[in-house]
Amino acid sequence: MAQVVYLDLRDHGRSAWGDPAGWSFERCADDLQGFCDHLGIVRPVVYGHSLGGFVAMAYAVRHPGHAGALVLQSTHARFDLGRIVAGFRRAGGDEAAAIAERVYGGDSESVTAEEWARCWRLFGPWVLGEPERARTIVNRELNAHGLELMRSFDVVDRLGRVDCPTLVGVGELDPVTPVAAAREIADALPRGGARLEVTEGAGHFTWKDAPDRYWPPVLGFVTATARTS
Repeated sequence: MAQVVYLDLRDHGRSAWGDPAGWSFERCADDLQGFCDHLGIVRPVVYGHSLGGFVAMAYAVRHPGHAGALVLQSTHARFDLGRIVAGFRRAGGDEAAAIAERVYGGDSESVTAEEWARCWRLFGPWVLGEPERARTIVNRELNAHGLELMRSFDVVDRLGRVDCPTLVGVGELDPVTPVAAAREIADALPRGGARLEVTEGAGHFTWKDAPDRYWPPVLGFVTATARTS
């Protein structure tokens, strides 16, 4: 049995909001370490999905020895615009690729809601809809700065510092953090420390697309980690 603690990052959700210019993945990584220490959580299994995966990787390389294990789901260790554009081209053709290039390349203000909806539908069989959006707290002032930091994100060369077992998960159909990005993470981690799980027929929100195939490997990994820690 495991206790699950869901943490809103600083300037996200119900956490305190400050000056967006002061936000960074590194500050969030340090917050994670401080949060666990304050509550006496020792050797946590840290799960990071998408942007949360960026924070989890930054935390692991900045605070070696702190985590008991990592689960890095639907994320990437290095921003690669060409790889993202290619993913959307595979999923939705040239029009979707052009929209994605504008959004992730820094011209998101020129993209209409209708255009983005065409790309959003390509994230996988299941994507957030109105019920989920209605209960989501969004800090829109952080968007531009956060996207700028995402475009410069690259921890590939530092992943060798990660000293805990790591499960790298990805949906086969994910266009934005594709299988190639997950393999890059697994290959950069210390030899023998990483396990890669590719879920067929699933996209960015893998646990929604294929829960019967997604959860058993994750729960098995967490259980095995608890037994050896």
